[in-house]
Amino acid sequence: MAPVIGLSHIANPLATPDQLQTTASQLDRIPDALEISIRFEGSRLIQAAGVLLHLPQELIAEAIIIFSRFWLGSEGGSLAEYAAKDVTAASLYLVTKPSAHPVSPRRLLSVLAYLDKVRPSLDFESACKVGPENCFLSEGSYQDGRIALVHTEAQMLRILGYQTHVSLPYAICINYLQALDVFTTSEKGQTLAKRAFAHLNSALFSPQLLYLTHQPPALATAAIYLAAKEIGVKLPGEEWWEVFDVDREELGFVVVALISMEGFIVEEVQKWANSRVPLTLEDTQAWIDREAWNRASP
Repeated sequence: MAPVIGLSHIANPLATPDQLQTTASQLDRIPDALEISIRFEGSRLIQAAGVLLHLPQELIAEAIIIFSRFWLGSEGGSLAEYAAKDVTAASLYLVTKPSAHPVSPRRLLSVLAYLDKVRPSLDFESACKVGPENCFLSEGSYQDGRIALVHTEAQMLRILGYQTHVSLPYAICINYLQALDVFTTSEKGQTLAKRAFAHLNSALFSPQLLYLTHQPPALATAAIYLAAKEIGVKLPGEEWWEVFDVDREELGFVVVALISMEGFIVEEVQKWANSRVPLTLEDTQAWIDREAWNRASP
């Protein structure tokens, strides 16, 4: 990650072009499409687990961002060496441990075991409504999971260089809406805010890794711009985004990426509707071997 001088509550270390171009997984010959699907599935698991654990969305977002950072660059984690299943657990554990919402290893592993049990036959939204009450995690499974959790957490910290700072765009988005006087001049102010937040949440799953390539002010600005267009709210002034130090080119890129999210998510869900995204080392290698066999077969 590119260092940020004088880290603040609105700045993140961003991915470098080299980190985006070449990942450790690619060097280990993990197909790009598979890597994208595993990242997406891992992020979905974190989101669903966070809901079941009653965590605030800000903590869930931080965990997803840490999860995404881990796989960046040739010096990052490789899907041939680290199981995405373990990294999802460690991301949540790492983020919640110093927070006001710490989660015990047993509770975290039980929830993730439940989600692994129901996917993909039951969508995550339904799983979050059902709850993990019927999930039983044996003592042996818990001890194995706890050892993997502690080990993976240590490896994540090493690979991330202990850089776990995460700034989020949610509060910035509200501040910008207030600065634009949306809540007092439009009856749709609350609707606009909710729609903008929805875009910020969906951006967490972006294959373009928007949270790793753009600072929170740019994400907040783009979410507001797109939400206003969608629900028909006229924002004051021309090129108002420049007031927030966002140029037209960056705004356009992020907006297009946000628009594409719905199609990307639908495509991913359909692609894996009848199978499971591999989240363990064994399943990942088995998927690669099976695809290689299918391509070689006449």
